[in-house]
Amino acid sequence: MKLTIEAHHESLPLAQEFAISRGAKSQADVVVVSVTNGEYTGWGESVPYARYGQSIEDTLKKIQCARSAIKHIDDHRRLNATLPACAARNALDCALWDLKAKIESQPVAKLIGLQEIKSCVTAQTVSVGSTQKMCQDAKAFSKTELIKIKLDPEDVIDKVTAISEVCPDSHFIIDANEGWTMPLLEQVAPALARLNVALIEQPLPAGEDDALATYQCPVPLCADESCHTTASLKALVGKYQAINIKLDKTGGLTEACSLLKAARHHELDIMVGCMVASSLAMAPAYLLAGSAQFVDLDGPVLVASDRANGFVIENGIMKRPDNLLWGTGR
Repeated sequence: MKLTIEAHHESLPLAQEFAISRGAKSQADVVVVSVTNGEYTGWGESVPYARYGQSIEDTLKKIQCARSAIKHIDDHRRLNATLPACAARNALDCALWDLKAKIESQPVAKLIGLQEIKSCVTAQTVSVGSTQKMCQDAKAFSKTELIKIKLDPEDVIDKVTAISEVCPDSHFIIDANEGWTMPLLEQVAPALARLNVALIEQPLPAGEDDALATYQCPVPLCADESCHTTASLKALVGKYQAINIKLDKTGGLTEACSLLKAARHHELDIMVGCMVASSLAMAPAYLLAGSAQFVDLDGPVLVASDRANGFVIENGIMKRPDNLLWGTGR
């Protein structure tokens, strides 16, 4: 079966500026991959992330180099041996799964052995900003069960307190994106525990996790930038209570499933997360939602215009349409 692989860059304007502790952006730069056998075409989308030394140009080059290694729709292991865990591998891996689903007329969930769900609660994101701006943004989520609050080290308790007042029925995930210090975490964690905070995500820079080994945080801690693949998991056990699985970090759905299984073995909670991208990138990750305690896949509402046949997200409820754009086998 001869496969043809193509890849290109797309810039997706965002609904509004998206800011975290490392900076802000107004568009999502993604790579879209297609793999065709001449009759059917599988698709994948990924986000090259500068934090991990990736760029659009480098990702497109990696895809070009990997073409010769992919000769069959089941060449996931060969792909994983050819490329490291990265955005290029993610897009290729997901495109292969979509193509296999279409050829065999079976949804990817059934092919890979994951629970297929129709809907779930997803976090809605409030970007870093002034307390006033963050409260104004949070008002739109007053009926949302779960809100992710992006925070830098400034005015942590004041911001979360103010948001909790406008969203009194919500629970919160605090995402520091490596922007805090250990003294700051120790200072704010007790107060956050009293403010409906369910999880604190990556408070310290990756590589500085050892400081968490002897700290009993009153709020569960979740590894994001510190957790990429199954190989990174052992070093996190005893420091975190949860991990954030993102397909751009695992290098695709295949490794994400392995990481999920390993995390369960270590009795870690699961968050399934995403970079800022469209429903094409969310769809493979959504297959993990049925196995996750936390879902953070609100990319479709962060982009100004999502792709056709994408997810519907209303008041934090993420619904999968029957004609979803990826992985249905149709």
